[in-house]
Amino acid sequence: MLYFAHFPRLLLLNVLARVGFGLVQSGVMATSAPPYRRIVDDIQARIEAGELVAGDRLPPIRHTARQWGVAVATATKAMAVLRDQGLVEARVGSGTVVSPIAGARSAARVMPRRPPEPLPGRAGVGRAHIVHAAMRIADSEGLEALSMRRLAAELGIGAMSVYRHVAGKDELVELMADVTFASRPMPEPGPEGWRAKLELCAREQWELCTRHRWLPRVISLTRPLLMPNAMAHTEWALRAIEGLGLSDETRLREVLSLTALVTSLALVESAESEAHQESGKSFDRWWLERESRTDVLFEGGRFPALAAVSGEVVADVAGVFEYALARHLDGFALLVERHAKQNFAR
Repeated sequence: MLYFAHFPRLLLLNVLARVGFGLVQSGVMATSAPPYRRIVDDIQARIEAGELVAGDRLPPIRHTARQWGVAVATATKAMAVLRDQGLVEARVGSGTVVSPIAGARSAARVMPRRPPEPLPGRAGVGRAHIVHAAMRIADSEGLEALSMRRLAAELGIGAMSVYRHVAGKDELVELMADVTFASRPMPEPGPEGWRAKLELCAREQWELCTRHRWLPRVISLTRPLLMPNAMAHTEWALRAIEGLGLSDETRLREVLSLTALVTSLALVESAESEAHQESGKSFDRWWLERESRTDVLFEGGRFPALAAVSGEVVADVAGVFEYALARHLDGFALLVERHAKQNFAR
């Protein structure tokens, strides 16, 4: 990330240009509320009206900026104000969401009060309840926050009751991962052609890894967990490239490489989400605070190639995934073509 320290300077110019353009285009007068305030007021009103409830995900910063015709920095400031007011919070695996406190306040205003549903008794909690509760904790707070004691408190049972169903955290995480893969089974027979099949498999895994940001840390290429539903994904991908004249070793390396591409970039996405949650600073806000350092690094002209590249690429991890997937499949297509020519010549 440090190699793209030019981003704040470019963003600042973009901010100045876009704010000026937005004021002229919308006809906002100097006496009107500042753009960020209008965003804050709109989201606050939607929360108070019950349109947005606790846990609802807000659009990404760039989407908000486009929607309101403002600079990214303006949308970032609006989110910061909403967070300072306790209306929203950053959450691993979800981005910026309506906070529980804000959601509770709006619910109290727009809904009649009713008694809470009782927690299930000890006899009513089975392995499926435990696994899905663990997934909710890991999705919202991260894998580090998951413990048997924390899980028991979530379910309203004693910690020893959890151990009656799972031996420990390692087994629990394995079950969580397998249930996650079970939620996205690969279709049979699937799309036509090996490339469409591999692309679908990669996108399904990307969806799982970005929805459950703890999942990439669980997947291992060298010491894989024996998870039937995850193994079904691997089996499906191996069958997708049968009949291409490739050895079993080559086919397995292709599938492992594809998985590594997905999980490595998903880890980058997860790390950014965790940094946002821990610091309370979005990517754009974090870079803006380092603008002076950017100027120092680029004043000497030591990094002209980096200075010429748009920093927007750094923030767009999904865009990097799309590029990497396409180039990976392009390379594999050349390998398939070469093997086909060799087999034809024999």
